[in-house]
Amino acid sequence: MHYDQSWMGYGLEGGLEAGAISAVVALLLYLVLHVIGRKQGWNPLRVITIAFLLSLLLTASGDLWDLVYFNYANMNSIQFLKARLAQVHDPDNIGQRVFWEMVGALVGAGLGWILRGGDWRRALRGD
Repeated sequence: MHYDQSWMGYGLEGGLEAGAISAVVALLLYLVLHVIGRKQGWNPLRVITIAFLLSLLLTASGDLWDLVYFNYANMNSIQFLKARLAQVHDPDNIGQRVFWEMVGALVGAGLGWILRGGDWRRALRGD
């Protein structure tokens, strides 16, 4: 789903802004899913995974679709390609924006786990 990206920057700046949006969404989703998962008996990894995937669905799906579409769609006319590219914000750096959205979603879900009292010291030790 595309959200209004007209205010976002171009290049790395736009990618980091998109990643920050994904991180905030993943953090909020983790906090909501933590409450639901605690009642259902879910382990923390399941909650992190669901928050990550839902965050990507809400924030990165439009950019990811455009990335796949421009690589595999059959563009028969230059006019159609120009019209389609005009609908995309910063088509030159769409891959970078998708990358930062994925990183942001992972960081946001992980930060939610840490903030909710995740035993990150034990996880880093491998216990």
